[in-house]
Amino acid sequence: MRYSPEHSEQTRQRILDAAGREFRNHGFAGIGVDGLAKAAGVTSGAFYSHFRSKADVFRAVAAAGLARLRLGMEHFRRQHGRHWLEPFATFYLGSQHRADIPGGCAMPALSAEVERADETTRSTFQEELLKVATLAADGWSGQPGREAGWPILAMLAGGVLLSRAVANDAVAQEIADAVLTAVKSYTAPAHQRGSDAHPTAEALPPSPRDHPPSGAR
Repeated sequence: MRYSPEHSEQTRQRILDAAGREFRNHGFAGIGVDGLAKAAGVTSGAFYSHFRSKADVFRAVAAAGLARLRLGMEHFRRQHGRHWLEPFATFYLGSQHRADIPGGCAMPALSAEVERADETTRSTFQEELLKVATLAADGWSGQPGREAGWPILAMLAGGVLLSRAVANDAVAQEIADAVLTAVKSYTAPAHQRGSDAHPTAEALPPSPRDHPPSGAR
């Protein structure tokens, strides 16, 4: 029986969505093709008609996850204009997103899995991540390029990752609140940051080399 192109695309998307949830929940090594096919409600044969291997669908999942993140960021930009980043960070670090591992962002959920993947997968992930970093820096930083976006992505992904790792809800919220405060400080205009936002060398603790142990020559 031959299916229409629309049916074929719907099946592929169903496999991709199910694989995204399963990889986020169980990791790449925690589930096989049969489990992915079952989660998508298709046969293993149908799976292989759309993806060559588990690695192939994982690559597609990782890229789709970052593309979805970028679309979400663009949505906040349309809603909030140049001040979009703070409400986006508030949502991203919120309890609803932190609790939604299978449906959450690919950065905290899949980056460690991508690190162990093949070079093609890492290159695909990198290509999408560069787009996300460029968007994260756009509008508020006043700087061309993506460099200002990397600390934002690191704070957001790291905040979610750490808050998910702890057992106590209050500690998880403490982590999220602290990271949100750091994001706000980082993205605030220079005149609003205050003199303590970026301590000078004089304000930093002295290096042990500056004060050798007593008796040292």
